[in-house]
Amino acid sequence: MEHLVETVIEAPAWAEFGLADAAEAAARAVLLELGLPVAGFQISLLGCDDGRIALLNADFRGKPQPTNVLSWPSEERGAEFVGESPVLPIPGAPEDPVSLGDIAIAWETCTREAEEQGKPLADHVTHLVVHAVLHLLGYDHVEDEDAALMEAIEVRILASLGVSDPY
Repeated sequence: MEHLVETVIEAPAWAEFGLADAAEAAARAVLLELGLPVAGFQISLLGCDDGRIALLNADFRGKPQPTNVLSWPSEERGAEFVGESPVLPIPGAPEDPVSLGDIAIAWETCTREAEEQGKPLADHVTHLVVHAVLHLLGYDHVEDEDAALMEAIEVRILASLGVSDPY
C-alpha cells in the first residue's frame, strides 16, 4: 500500500505516539469524504517540537511563538466565493502523485491543548491533521461562512474515524 503521508519525525515523542499511522488514517479519511483517490496524492508531514514550529511560524506567518499545526498548500486552491467549496485538485498517477503540500505539527502544544480540553491526545491530533489537510485542499475559516463549511466537513470526517465533535 502506497503512503499518502510521508512523515518525518524530529521530536522523538511523535514516533512513540505513532504519528505516521495517525496522520495516514486522518488524511485518507479526508480524501475519502471528498471523493478523491488516495493513490493520486502525497502530503509531507513534519512531527516537530514547539521550538521548531515557533521558528516556522515566525518565518512564514511573522508570529514568533509555537502553534499546534501549520500547513503550506503546494498551490492556491481557495474557493472563488465565500461559503463555497474550493475546486478540488486533479490527482496524479499512482506512481507520480500530486503533492498537496506540507504540514508541521508540534508535540508540546498538542499535548498541552489535549490535556486542557480534556480530550484524548489521539483525537486532538486526528482533528488537527484533518484540519490541516483541508487547508491544503483550499478550505479556510477566515469568513464565518467558510468556517461553517470547513467545520461541518471536519465533524463528518472525525465521526467516520470515531472522534467526537470538537466544536
